[in-house]
Amino acid sequence: METEVGIRDFGGSLPVDNVQTLASKKPKDIPNRYIRPEVELDIISVDESLRIPVIDMSKLPGDTDELSKLHHACKDSGFFQLINHGVSEAIEKMKVVTEEFFKLPLEEKVAYAQPPNSIEGYGQAFVVSEDQKLDWGDMLFLLPLPITQRNMSLWPKTPTSFRSTLEKYSSELHKVSISLFMLMAKNLGIDPEKLTSMFEDCTQGIRMNYYPPCVLADNVMGLTPHSDATGLTLLVQVNDVQGLQIKKNCKWVPVKPIPGAIIINIGDVMEIMSNGEYSSIEHRAVVNSEKERLSIAAFHSPNLRAVVGPLPDLMKENGANYKTLSSEDYMRLVISTKLDGKSLVDHMKIKYA
Repeated sequence: METEVGIRDFGGSLPVDNVQTLASKKPKDIPNRYIRPEVELDIISVDESLRIPVIDMSKLPGDTDELSKLHHACKDSGFFQLINHGVSEAIEKMKVVTEEFFKLPLEEKVAYAQPPNSIEGYGQAFVVSEDQKLDWGDMLFLLPLPITQRNMSLWPKTPTSFRSTLEKYSSELHKVSISLFMLMAKNLGIDPEKLTSMFEDCTQGIRMNYYPPCVLADNVMGLTPHSDATGLTLLVQVNDVQGLQIKKNCKWVPVKPIPGAIIINIGDVMEIMSNGEYSSIEHRAVVNSEKERLSIAAFHSPNLRAVVGPLPDLMKENGANYKTLSSEDYMRLVISTKLDGKSLVDHMKIKYA
């Protein structure tokens, strides 16, 4: 019988030292693999007008003005904050178990360490060489969807409510993502089914991030600048320490989370499928010198039967602006590539002479 190919079959990340443990020793000297002198030279915007849009989900889809706001947010900002989304209870419970997990002793957390050649588990992602710079952060990355692909051995048993909470959180955020895909399809002028059918049984990854404080916060990076390789990312800020920044006009714009909101961003897949109508945006996470920061990102990618390429209805006027790959080939490309700005999208763009 033919076995089902899953995302965990496509490779993984090299093992690295635990950053939370390193930070707890409060070293005066940070290992060189984390030091990035160029970070000090980056320009941080203080322009309040560059704040990302706020979309009220309770007004959708009936309010044409709110639909228009959503369309322009996807086109121009690539990021927006979603309020009145109806999943606050699931979010609050997920925040609690995430904090409790990262408070566990290291020996309990490493019981869920990434297996060799796997992207799932406790560790760090996108480490593909022994000499690349490392991020100042640890993560727990799990694949709740599709259900048939779950690796329950990597789902923590402590806290005791972790598994049931994550299952509920996964389901609720997936529903929000499907609603957004339907609305985006409507705004793009295409049959919603042509888009949502690829995401209803999607590959969903949930990444819980822990960024310890760092005495040299201005010389390290919590998460390397990149655009997300997925269709849509739904991000929740766990505590009140800011760190997310998006790139706009060659400057880094800090994102100030609205309490209770979900921060949504367009991923590379959605830019490709919309044939460039919507844009994924380069972003990064910085760290604080005194306080830890926690966040939870839920990534929604097409099912592995789908193809990643411009939707046919959006190629009628000007043709394709991006290549088309099978989901399997696209995911292999993603997992084998270190984070590097929008290099993945650049690889997928068709360059006409």
